[in-house]
Amino acid sequence: MKSGIPSGRRTLLAAAALLSLGGPALAQNDPAAGFPSHPVTVITAFAVGSGPDAVLRIVGEKLAARWKQSVTVDNRPGGGGFVAIEAARRAKPDGYTLLQLDSEHVSALPYLYKKRNFVPLDHFDPVAPLFLTPFFVVVPTNSPWKNMGDLIKAAKAEPGKVSYGSWGVGSPGHLGGEWLDYLTGTRMTHVPYREVSQLFTSVANGDPAWSFASLPSSQGIYKSGKIRYIAVAAPKRIAQMPDVPTVAEAGGPAELDVNSFVSLLAPKGMNPALRNKIHGDVVSVLQDPQVREKFATFAFQPMSWSAAEMQQFARTKSEQYKLLIQKANISLD
Repeated sequence: MKSGIPSGRRTLLAAAALLSLGGPALAQNDPAAGFPSHPVTVITAFAVGSGPDAVLRIVGEKLAARWKQSVTVDNRPGGGGFVAIEAARRAKPDGYTLLQLDSEHVSALPYLYKKRNFVPLDHFDPVAPLFLTPFFVVVPTNSPWKNMGDLIKAAKAEPGKVSYGSWGVGSPGHLGGEWLDYLTGTRMTHVPYREVSQLFTSVANGDPAWSFASLPSSQGIYKSGKIRYIAVAAPKRIAQMPDVPTVAEAGGPAELDVNSFVSLLAPKGMNPALRNKIHGDVVSVLQDPQVREKFATFAFQPMSWSAAEMQQFARTKSEQYKLLIQKANISLD
């Protein structure tokens, strides 16, 4: 008995049936298809209210709208980043648990904590970039130093006497000071602080004599007139502070580029297609005008680096930090 359906249409219907049967199998083979199907958690090593936390929440809201699933920020500060790292390391590499770290967590930890023998990139893969933040050189308003040349001259005149502060051993502010010593042949004394606010209050009072500072962490005390920016440790001036010269323009070494890169990582083993999807969605969100406006208030530079470029940046930082940490015999063990 012949079917009343024309042969061409029967062929199309058969193909459609095969596709419908294969749909679930295809979805299983491609974890990026339909991701996410339930809420996503981003564990961060930064405290609530910090700059990285603030922008992560903005990005999370935009991702939640795009994904039609909630994105929860789980703050786990402390332990030099290990509290957050340990919480994320136990998760499956399925994209539902991501980790926010900066380049110092990724690149400096293996040398700061030698006894732990923990190399973050042996356990996590970079998934998506967030931002790069440059650091400024700040001095008290009444400091006699007008530029980097003055600071370096004073440090060379009295080795060990000029002090600089930072927000902790192994922080970008600390390692940036070690980098300046290395490049100029000076020897300055590092003074670590527990709280960023306490650091800049002390700098305003002249003890320590200077420090590195991100724009959001120092803007309050800068606007009160208690500190000055004498340079930005970056290859070019920053749009938010166009009158502040680069270190090279201010009489310092052009190689002094002090920054921190914040990104999202995932436990090793994530499917490349899923990683590419998350990367693409995050980079798209970073182009949103509202997101870029918020980043600009912090002088955070949104990045669109690939996973390979993030890996390369981390390797470059790692070599620099290894040199500085071993030279200065810095340890947090």
